Amino acid sequence: MKPPIGGPITGPSIDGMVSTDIARTRSCFGVVRSSTRRPTGPISAPAAPSADGERALYIRKIAHRALAAYSSDVERLRFNLCVAQVYDLVNRLETELREARSGAGAPGPDVCSALAEATGVLVQLIAPMMPHLAEECWAALGQTTLVATTPWPAADPALLLDDTITLPVQINGKKRADVTVPRLAENAQVEAAVLALDAVKKALDGKPPKKVIVVKHRIVNVVA
Repeated sequence: MKPPIGGPITGPSIDGMVSTDIARTRSCFGVVRSSTRRPTGPISAPAAPSADGERALYIRKIAHRALAAYSSDVERLRFNLCVAQVYDLVNRLETELREARSGAGAPGPDVCSALAEATGVLVQLIAPMMPHLAEECWAALGQTTLVATTPWPAADPALLLDDTITLPVQINGKKRADVTVPRLAENAQVEAAVLALDAVKKALDGKPPKKVIVVKHRIVNVVA
């Protein structure tokens, strides 16, 4: 089971973080080195795939959510949280890289592309606080420019959204339950999920509802 993505991260003071810098630096550089080699070549795709699979999408999400959180924290001078975001991303990418190497075959082009993108984001997150390490990692990725002169990446808003949303369900004006549905679900799908809830079935007592009103991404009202 994958750990939750994009949750709040709290951490100790910067002084506490610095005490583990040597080990953490090795981890950061280890991720970059791992991403540039595999038994059949470097983990990088010749071109971006037309569609991301579930695993590639997960990798891109953890990278872009870390980027968004880091960008917000650094603007507020919350440097300890920035460092925590970097370490969290390092740990997640280490796991993904191990899985990529332990599989029976080479990772698909979507996973390779996602890992390459995520590693590039990681190096740019390192740069403000560990510039020398970042430049070494940037060169290891095959870049010919300096990371210091590379524009700051922008987080993709679509990758910051959860795949599902939870909506309150009202019956005759009173909240009786919640329903979790895919974010892109059509109203008919939402209505079907609501009518399948035990609380709604009990309230309707076997009778069809007079009306189901779905306010997209906000609330569902059932008129019994």
